[in-house]
Amino acid sequence: MIQSEVQGGGRWPRLIQAAFDAFSLPDLRAKILFTLGMLALYRLVAHIPIPGLDAGALENLFSNNQLLGFLDLFSGGALRRMSIVALGVFPYITASIIMQLLTPVIPTLQNLSREGEAGRIKMNRIVHWGTVPIAIAQAFAQLVLLQQANVLTNVGFTGDALLPTIAAIVSMTAGTMFLVWLGELITERGIGNGISLIIFAGIVVGFPGLLTQGFLDRDNIIGVFFFALIGLLIIALIVVFNEAHRRIPVQYGRSIFRGGQMYRQSGSSYIPLRINSAGMIPLIFAFSIVILPGTIAQYLSTTGGFLGNLAGDLQSALSPTGPIYWILAFILVVAFTFFYTLVVFQQQNIAENLQRNGGFVLGIRPGRPTQDYLNRVIVRLTMGGALFLGFIAIVPYLASLVTNVEAIALSSTSLLIMVGVGLDTLRQLEAQLMMRNYEGFLR
Repeated sequence: MIQSEVQGGGRWPRLIQAAFDAFSLPDLRAKILFTLGMLALYRLVAHIPIPGLDAGALENLFSNNQLLGFLDLFSGGALRRMSIVALGVFPYITASIIMQLLTPVIPTLQNLSREGEAGRIKMNRIVHWGTVPIAIAQAFAQLVLLQQANVLTNVGFTGDALLPTIAAIVSMTAGTMFLVWLGELITERGIGNGISLIIFAGIVVGFPGLLTQGFLDRDNIIGVFFFALIGLLIIALIVVFNEAHRRIPVQYGRSIFRGGQMYRQSGSSYIPLRINSAGMIPLIFAFSIVILPGTIAQYLSTTGGFLGNLAGDLQSALSPTGPIYWILAFILVVAFTFFYTLVVFQQQNIAENLQRNGGFVLGIRPGRPTQDYLNRVIVRLTMGGALFLGFIAIVPYLASLVTNVEAIALSSTSLLIMVGVGLDTLRQLEAQLMMRNYEGFLR
């Protein structure tokens, strides 16, 4: 049976009282203020640009380049201003995803994943080291792209361009590592997952501009209203699917020796298998791939000849305003959801851990039969999660068709990230309050 952790009966007075309770506790208040302070520092650094930019040309570039707009999602507008944290935490996310995908392939990483906390620390250190070359490569690619768009000059490793190029790459790479450090400080000393909160803060910053675009579209005020209504309904749907899960009943039994006799103890629990266990990762994969060919074609279309004409046709076919773009996005999201979920699920070794701790699924033999049963269940659940994420991916296109509002870019990825991070942070605040015998946010 599919169940959801979302409970009704929430009332504003209880929410307000819980907020007052959180700030009335000195240690919890310190955690909240520390988190807000780190996020404010991130937003301050996001306004420090690299030197030698043409601001007008940079704004024009972002208005015509979907890939840069997608990457700007993770930098909170810092990429649009080409600040020293323009790359955001995207290189770190990329390194983390690569690590997760390589773990079941490389035996050394498999052994590290089974070493508990010590193995996790070592793998996290590898992710940090992997973030650096990825950030360097992305920084140089951004500089070359800006040079081609006449936004930046003197990019290269020869002559007068050497020192400015190295300085820009080093500053942008250092900015990424600085954000990773801030995120880990928030995770350690604040509330919530720091990396996720940095992405969350960047998305929230863009909402005033979104609202401004909506108010400026006065000729279609009814369409804007229905567009906003669709957004609220999608948020509610995301909450339901993010919290929905299937509980697999588990029975534990172990023998203990006490007073010269052997006693048998037993207990019951459950394994929560979520419908959407892949989160936002499939959306990131899918849109990165579906945007890339059109972006490459955009620059090849200026070469002329057969190649230029072919690139122009490809750019038109993969335009975000056309159906082919969104059909490919839907297919890729569904495919990546299955791929990522099954890869991560196999790494958890649930059946092996259950058998090691004396647990078993009711009615299923321990070991391989349990693994096969869980695999069948996760495949069926992932089917629902994949279709859900595929629908979320194409919501912007469907909303523009229904409402005829194209001035507002409703990012389904943004909504999914915001809802997921918001629920996770509230859940951690709830746990902190319940530990101190206070009534929380979600109950």
